[in-house]
Amino acid sequence: MAAMLFLCLCVLIVSAQEDDKRTDKKNTYSYSEHGFEEGKTYLITRHDGVEYIGEIKSDDGRDLAIYTKKIGLVYIPKYEIKSIHEIVDEESIVFDEYRTTGPFTTRYSFTTNALPIKKSENYGMLNLYGPEAHLAVTDHLNVGIMATWIASPVALATKYSFLAKESKVNISVGTLLGTSGYLNNFKGYGGLHWLNITFGSRKKNLTFSGGYAYLQTGNTEPAEGVYNENEYDAAADKNPQPVNTSHGPIFSVAGIFKIGAKSSFVFDSMIGYFSFENVSTETEFDETSSNYISTITRDKNAHTTALFLMPGVRFQNTDRKAFQICVAGVSSFGDIKGSFPVPMISWFYKF
Repeated sequence: MAAMLFLCLCVLIVSAQEDDKRTDKKNTYSYSEHGFEEGKTYLITRHDGVEYIGEIKSDDGRDLAIYTKKIGLVYIPKYEIKSIHEIVDEESIVFDEYRTTGPFTTRYSFTTNALPIKKSENYGMLNLYGPEAHLAVTDHLNVGIMATWIASPVALATKYSFLAKESKVNISVGTLLGTSGYLNNFKGYGGLHWLNITFGSRKKNLTFSGGYAYLQTGNTEPAEGVYNENEYDAAADKNPQPVNTSHGPIFSVAGIFKIGAKSSFVFDSMIGYFSFENVSTETEFDETSSNYISTITRDKNAHTTALFLMPGVRFQNTDRKAFQICVAGVSSFGDIKGSFPVPMISWFYKF
């Protein structure tokens, strides 16, 4: 969605992962080899996908008796059992169901938190605006690529996480570098550099971010002044000036928490204060000279504030895929005013 931000800024003229042993610990458990231990919690999965969570009470060789908090004592024929896993982390049990984390726990709607993608838990994302892919290069360094469906604009994202073991506070730094691509002959470019501080675990956290963004659309016009038709063309060729250059700080507050065994509430937001060069061109026909006269005015003190709000819900039935829908919108205040919705529907896939 970096490409989406790049496009939104144009419209406004401004427009992880180490294996965290504190969470989501699930050990593969071979019942036939090790038996069971009283007082421990197990996840029993049947061949039809039904899951039971509880303590194994007995095994008569034919049926397994498991006590669950949800429905009490259950007898399961052993031929129906696909797998048995010991659950070490009790936080993985939500509303009496087992909840895996998966690689999507590093992502909100647009922004990310300070937690890295775990090794071998890379993910891709498809949304209404284009595809993305993010992978773990090391235990701390993540790299991703984002684009629109027409492959322009396109952006490269990197994030380095200073993962602190046995801590609920984590920090990361990130960089987003984008280009307008072939849409403007690769003349446009932009970037976003930020710092994240995340409080909480992979299943429930709150992140505060701060950074700096800049955008150059690559468009040019002659310098400020009054030109007749011939002078304007000559000035445009000899002395082109960049326009629609914007830059400024961006801040974000984002978070996620569970509202069900397979669903989470996701909140994402960004607010940026941008300075930009406002260029206006007025063209009139001069009957005296029989030429068109163009007047170019540049306001170097234009400012605007852009607010992105992105609340939504994520549905995740397995650790390999998830679906997310957000009610998002953008509002701008200042020299550029306006509001418009940004519908956001995303599909996450682990690879």
